[in-house]
Amino acid sequence: MSIIILAIAGSVLSTLYRQTTEGGFDERLNVYLTDLVSDLAVPGPFDRKEIAVTAEPRFDLPLSGWYWQVARTAGDAEIRTSRSLFGGQLAELPTVPGDSPGAIRKAYIAGPDERQLRTIERVIDLAEEGSYRVTVAAPADEIDAETRRFGITLAITFVSLGLALAIITLLQVRFGLRPLVRLRGAVGDVWRGDAARIEGSFPKDIAPLADELNVLIEANREILERARTHVGNLAHALKTPLSVILNEAAANGGPLADTVRVQAAIMRDQVNYYLDRARAAALAGALGSITEVVPVIEGLQRALERIYRQRDIAITTTVPAGIRFRGERQDFEAMVGNLMDNACKWAESRVELRAELEVSGERSLLVVTIDDDGPGLVTEARSEVLRRGRRLDESKPGSGLGLAIVVELAGLYDGSLKLEDAPLGGLRAVLTLPAT
Repeated sequence: MSIIILAIAGSVLSTLYRQTTEGGFDERLNVYLTDLVSDLAVPGPFDRKEIAVTAEPRFDLPLSGWYWQVARTAGDAEIRTSRSLFGGQLAELPTVPGDSPGAIRKAYIAGPDERQLRTIERVIDLAEEGSYRVTVAAPADEIDAETRRFGITLAITFVSLGLALAIITLLQVRFGLRPLVRLRGAVGDVWRGDAARIEGSFPKDIAPLADELNVLIEANREILERARTHVGNLAHALKTPLSVILNEAAANGGPLADTVRVQAAIMRDQVNYYLDRARAAALAGALGSITEVVPVIEGLQRALERIYRQRDIAITTTVPAGIRFRGERQDFEAMVGNLMDNACKWAESRVELRAELEVSGERSLLVVTIDDDGPGLVTEARSEVLRRGRRLDESKPGSGLGLAIVVELAGLYDGSLKLEDAPLGGLRAVLTLPAT
């Protein structure tokens, strides 16, 4: 925008300067014209009058571009010219409608040598002597050269001004926006979990924004904490009556007790599923929720090795140090724990887990791969086991909600779960989650 403004200003100034230069040049020619009119007004025959412009010697140089001409307007068109015309004549300027008698006319015409001439002309009425047309012309090159010099000077000045403005603007942006860059970095620290709130001092214009962001962060944490508390209270309120119903059904035999026990168990599984889903939905968007992967994997490995000690399942894990999951620890434990537990249930002797960090565009992804050497699963059946409550084999314990919970939790974090063939011969689960 500044460049456009400078260009328009330069064009306007150049036009005004040319008009000013042209006006000054015309005033100079008018002085010479007045000198000729004075000589012409002296009484006497036209051919004997001393008509000349002594102040400008270039009127005597042949084809110098400086010319004057005096001619009768009626009758015998007698003409007197400057020596510089060298036998040539100047063309009459066109009459402009509305010109008053004796008005000075100005125009550009071509001279004897085809040079562009700036010309002024005036008709003088000498009563009994008649009317005369007095013309003075000079090269327009001087006007063009003067305007060109001004244009070059103006261009250099405006280019320098533009560069100065660009440098000043760059410095203003670089140093003036530095507090905003620091604020952005502080918000990024909160988002990555490196800080609990925005810290640091900011200018008075930005400090209120930082304070409001801190208030928003605290309000978000309070809302999520209340949601977690409510979900926990609801879980306790529902699980206790269900436990009582199950205990009573176990203590009393009969078909009714069996039916109550089965349905109560289904209710408990469904309650656990939806409570876990509600809790994860409330916490998935929590700012600053970061989980170290290595401690969680090691804890799950130790727990599953104890649970499946009698089957002698070998669990090996490969997790680089420093990998972090962008989300709640409980959700990560639920997702990876379900997948590792499912692999241990079906494995013959080996379960392998590998975690690695991948970069996709501007996103960092945590990819957890879990393989087992069990019987595997045909391709057609894999989508079925990911559906809520769908089980293909009732011989293994569980409600059939584990993989569905993993799918929904991963989806809440904009992640995914895929089932593939494992190199060990069984099933491979590939869990993709956001990382830092």
